[in-house]
Amino acid sequence: MNTTLWAVSDLHGAVKANVIRIEEIQPADPSDWLIVAGDVAERTDLVLRILRQLRGRFAKVIWVPGNHELFSRSTDRYQGRDKYTELVDGCREIDVLTPEDPYPVFDGLTIVPLFTLYDYSFRAPGMTVEEAVQAAHDRQIMMTDEFAIAPFVDVRAWCWDRLAYSIKRLSLIEGPTILVNHWPLVQEPTLTLRHPEIALWCGTRHTRTWAERYNAEVVIYGHLHMPGETVVAGVPHVEVSLGYPREWERHGHLNPWPYRVRTVRGGHDA
Repeated sequence: MNTTLWAVSDLHGAVKANVIRIEEIQPADPSDWLIVAGDVAERTDLVLRILRQLRGRFAKVIWVPGNHELFSRSTDRYQGRDKYTELVDGCREIDVLTPEDPYPVFDGLTIVPLFTLYDYSFRAPGMTVEEAVQAAHDRQIMMTDEFAIAPFVDVRAWCWDRLAYSIKRLSLIEGPTILVNHWPLVQEPTLTLRHPEIALWCGTRHTRTWAERYNAEVVIYGHLHMPGETVVAGVPHVEVSLGYPREWERHGHLNPWPYRVRTVRGGHDA
């Protein structure tokens, strides 16, 4: 028996054309595991419905939130941190692992689902956060996060809370890891963005050394909708996004997709 760890992200399940692609996410063996690196959908009920479907196919599913899972409206029952708690509680009911759960081990590698958000620190030198965001606004480049996340929570404070929480847990791990986050842990993948201002919403400089510090064999991420691999300090950082139809129809995605992270023969650790 061969057991494979697969990875996907940015499924955007509310998009009709993506539903067919989600159906293509199938295990090669019933023992296979799946990483889902954020942006499943916006509505909690749809996020959980899709994760439940995937959990029905795979022996284990590990999910981390993206920015789209956190999108809220003023009329929503849960917003900001409360919406994340709602998602975690829902995942536990359907047996999907989250960044709040014990880390699973696959073939001797500790899989670490992270939730770090962003703090606008991927910005031009010499600019304050306020200046950088205003400059992006002046160029008519503004992420939906500013209207669907930021009004309901102090994003930078939440990011820094998540960094402290994650470091505390990461410091207890012995041996090699697979780090999983929706946002890239390093800035390099954002340097080829068509609009560099978008990098403001793409991560935090404070995670830059995590792959080396915490013995990562690979980093899995999403968010940018630019699937591919970037090697930093000898560690591959792999974006496993599906993205929107206009993107995957134009430039395709990682082939094969879902991305095969690792295959082990004859079983694995639980």
